[in-house]
Amino acid sequence: MPTEIVIVIDDLRLNGYLGDSPTAQALADALPIEGRARLWGEEIYFPVDRVVAELDDTAAVVVNVGDLGYWPTGRALCIFFGLTPGSVPGGRWFIYSH
Repeated sequence: MPTEIVIVIDDLRLNGYLGDSPTAQALADALPIEGRARLWGEEIYFPVDRVVAELDDTAAVVVNVGDLGYWPTGRALCIFFGLTPGSVPGGRWFIYSH
């Protein structure tokens, strides 16, 4: 069952959810997560040092605006809201695990 979450950035509140994958459950178990957000193009990511997860069968290369994902290499929760430096026409090349 998905876990509903709220992401607070200054005065901005974003509602979202984490899916049912083992990675999403590990993120849910690590809540609350606090830290400094970083940008990569039009993506916000938050380091999540307490979660170490590998790619699983839910990983995707192309993501949609508004998707949440986990970046294993950077151990970070990502919010996708536009193009990144790795973007290509028709989609983004980025690892996503929901």
